[in-house]
Amino acid sequence: MSPTDQIGSATLRRNRRVYNRLPATLKPSLVNQLQGLSMSDYDVLCVGNAIVDIIARCEDDFLVANGIIKGAMNLIDAVRAEHLYDRMGPAIETSGGSAGNTAAGIASFGGRAAFFGKVAHDQLGRIYGHDIRAQGVAFDTAPLEFGAPTARSMIFVTPDGERSMNTYLGACVELGPQDVERDKAAGARVTYFEGYLWDPPRAKQAILKAAEIAHAADREVSFTLSDPFCVDRYRDEFLHLMRTGIVDIVFANEHELKSLYQTSSFEAALEQIRVDCRLAAVTRSERGSIIVRGGETVEVEAITVEDVVDTTGAGDLYAAGFLHGYTRGCDLKRCGDLGSLAAGLVIQQVGPRPRQNLRFEAEQAGLL
Repeated sequence: MSPTDQIGSATLRRNRRVYNRLPATLKPSLVNQLQGLSMSDYDVLCVGNAIVDIIARCEDDFLVANGIIKGAMNLIDAVRAEHLYDRMGPAIETSGGSAGNTAAGIASFGGRAAFFGKVAHDQLGRIYGHDIRAQGVAFDTAPLEFGAPTARSMIFVTPDGERSMNTYLGACVELGPQDVERDKAAGARVTYFEGYLWDPPRAKQAILKAAEIAHAADREVSFTLSDPFCVDRYRDEFLHLMRTGIVDIVFANEHELKSLYQTSSFEAALEQIRVDCRLAAVTRSERGSIIVRGGETVEVEAITVEDVVDTTGAGDLYAAGFLHGYTRGCDLKRCGDLGSLAAGLVIQQVGPRPRQNLRFEAEQAGLL
């Protein structure tokens, strides 16, 4: 049982004075009731864009010829999506989306994960729902009955393993406050959302509603910056989320962090985020990650990777490993090691969701 589930939880602390006045014969019964109240239904609730990834390999020249920004997530419309799909080579279709990948990763570790995301009532939407539930994630968001189709992202992977995403959001933009399930938002130890979700206006309302419910239940809220271009679009809003305490835990890579603070100095950006949020985990590709919390700094090494096949999902799976450790009460070093393990494994395959059983891999590595 993790520290968050023990009798020293917020629920019992609020009742301690009453508890201490009770006769000894009644105390065990109250302890059992309070433990039941403090137990979380889920370890992590992930909120994000429900997207089917269509992944194909290409050369760098293809990106240039088609006006694709390498290594970025490019938002496109339906016409552009059809154009790029027609020009793709042989492709693999798989359920994706940043927060969905994180949820799948947490479930693979043996954690309890839930997901909010909008699909359409169409073939891709049914595929997405089947996949994420089959991976052990609770997914009950009602599908969109009319309007835009399920989102899809054309992902082009160059020989260096870098992925360039071209995303048509489709039904994703319809995720709104009505899709926030109160029991899940209040019952998850951590609510985690992706910065990409800040693009659809109604999704912002959903995120803020979920965060309010989570904090009212003494839970924590986390998000990932997602992409340097996403940071450029919403820098002030992201900083507001951090500085006002709406968000407790931030995930970023080195490029996103420097973009957030508009500096070329990683060290300066790291010191700034240390001030702006309670806990931050910053990934640095083959150089591992750095975790900061107040005056504490933890450096984590990356695992040895023989062949980088596809970096799609690396940051998503790092967050999965980290949050799985965090919700189990692990120290920050162990959380980072679990993140590095998951990220290092997923980049050695095509696709953003782990094919290995991450719990087994973590046990083999002595991390669980």
